[in-house]
Amino acid sequence: MANTKITVNSNGSLKVEGDFEIVDAQGNAYGLQGRTVLGLCRCGMSKNKPFCDGSHRGHLEHDAVAFDLPPKKV
Repeated sequence: MANTKITVNSNGSLKVEGDFEIVDAQGNAYGLQGRTVLGLCRCGMSKNKPFCDGSHRGHLEHDAVAFDLPPKKV
């Protein structure tokens, strides 16, 4: 499996890097035109959803700090 890295940016997007595919709810792939890095919107304000267009600037407050999830339910 190829490596994909997702970075949660403080006050911003989810940066996706590596070898990945993004599909819609019906399984149709978005045409990424060979991109290996892009930003996904997490504020809901982008006019280019699911991709980030910078609309979050000044409207999203979140300090991205990693933490451990609770154990998986069995």
